[in-house]
Order: sequence, then structure tokens, then C-alpha cells
Amino acid sequence: MLLINPLSAASVPDLGTSWTWPRVQLCPALLPIQPLGYGLSVPRGAAMDCCRVPGLVLALLLLLCPPLTPACPAACRCSPGEVDCSERGLREVPWSLSTNTSTLWLGYNFITVLGPRSFPPLPGLRLLSLVHNRLELIHSRALLGLGVLQELDLSHNHLTVLTPETFLPLSSLATLNLGSNRLGELEPEVLGALPQLQALLLQDNPWVCSCTAQCALQHCFSLSEKSLLLCKVPEQLNKYPIMAFGDESFRQCQDISLSPEYYISFFIIGPFSFIASIFFCTFLGSLVVFYHSLRRESHCWRRPRICRVH
Repeated sequence: MLLINPLSAASVPDLGTSWTWPRVQLCPALLPIQPLGYGLSVPRGAAMDCCRVPGLVLALLLLLCPPLTPACPAACRCSPGEVDCSERGLREVPWSLSTNTSTLWLGYNFITVLGPRSFPPLPGLRLLSLVHNRLELIHSRALLGLGVLQELDLSHNHLTVLTPETFLPLSSLATLNLGSNRLGELEPEVLGALPQLQALLLQDNPWVCSCTAQCALQHCFSLSEKSLLLCKVPEQLNKYPIMAFGDESFRQCQDISLSPEYYISFFIIGPFSFIASIFFCTFLGSLVVFYHSLRRESHCWRRPRICRVH
């Protein structure tokens, strides 16, 4: 047992005296304790025979203790502020990451899904790379806790659809790379969730050249990036550059809102038109039957013998 004696009056630093190191008591193992009533008896000679060791030894022992190092996953390479887990055959994001991580490389692995809270709390993460994985789905809560992230690389994956809720936590994101995925369209709400976005990369995706393509064009800030966007659907526009479409091509894409008066007129005109069509068909059928009856009677009046035979 290690006991430290308090400093004596002689060991307190003074202007006129020299300072002495505190003394520590290194005590041997206590003797067996004998029960005494409801309490415990004091070990015999336990406190009197302790040897004394200078406090300098204790200070040296503390200096020899290794300092605590930030956590680093076993499969990754770590340096101050940076964790490189590329090409490690990972199927999920490592959880034992230091909170001081500012750059995280997870490229060239086999990650297919980012589920809810796939990342540990990383309040200082600014760059995240998931390039060349097999990502097919990103949960709407997968990126929670990455509020200061500025650059996200999701290129060369298998993403087919993105929801606006996925990017809501990334209020500081400035660069987003979605190139070489399987995206056919990009909803305007997805990019509307990124108020600080400055660069968007969308090349090598099978774009459907519809009204949603106009929304994607409005958020492409690099002219060279726009020239790489090619149509995939419809077939007659395959490999047709989206930049070739002018604003006049999207005139019919504006939303047309109907007033309540239009809906009321639809409900009134619809049933009325149905009933009127029934009466019209009945009237027209009656005219045809009446016409054939008159024609038959006139025929019988001219040739009565034939009508009698029939």
C-alpha cells in the first residue's frame, strides 16, 4: 500500500530555507485482520514499519506513463486529425473514431448501406470520402452529427435515389460529388436542403431528360460540369447533352394550380355530361328504330304479298 505523508513544516518552501522533496511511505502487505466486536482491529505494526521513498521517484513514474492517444480503428491508418480507412475491405463505417477527426477516407471498400447514425459523433469532420464503394441506400438519419462537414464525395457508387431529409444535417456542405452513380433525376428539394452548396458534380449518371433535369441544371455552377451531363431517357435523346436544351424547352414544366372554381365546375359538368349522354343515346336509338319501322311499313304497303309471307 502506498501512503503519502503531508509536507512537514520544514519542507514548505521559504525564502530563507531550501525546499525538500515530500516523503512517501511504501508499506508492506497488511497482516491478517482480526475481527473485534462489530468492527475491525487495527493491523499490528502496519503503519510503524513503513519505509520512506523520495517523492522524486513518484514523479518519475508519472512521467514514464504513456499519454493517452486518440482512438484509431485497427484497420485504419491515423495521423493527427486524419483517418485513412481506404482499401480495407470494410462493410460498414468504423465506430471507434476520434472526435478530433477532421478528414475521413472510406473509399474503395464494400459499404452498401448507410443506416441510421452510421457515424459516431464527429463534431470536427470537414471532409468525408466514400468514393468507389457499393452504396445503394443512405438513410435519412445516416449523416446526423456531421453539421460542419464541408466536402462530401459519393461518386462511383450505386445510388439511384436521394431524399431531401438525408442532407438536412449538412448545413455547411459546400461541395457535393454525386458523379458516376445511377441517378435518373434529382429532386429540387434535395439541393434546397444545402444552403451553402457551391459545387455540385453530377456527371456520368443516366439522366432522364424531363422537367426535373431543369432543377439539376439550376444548381450546376461549373460550365465544364454542365457539358458532361448527358440524357439517357428517352431513347431518342440518348447521349444528348442536357445543356443543349434552352429555357424554352422547359416552358411546359411550370406548375399549374387550379382554383376551387375549377374543381366545382368539374363536379357539376361531369355528372351532367354523363346523364346528358344517356338521354342523347336513348333518343338517337329511338329515332333509328322509328325510321326502320316506317321503312318497313312503306315496303309492305307496296308489296303486301311479301309482308304476309313474312
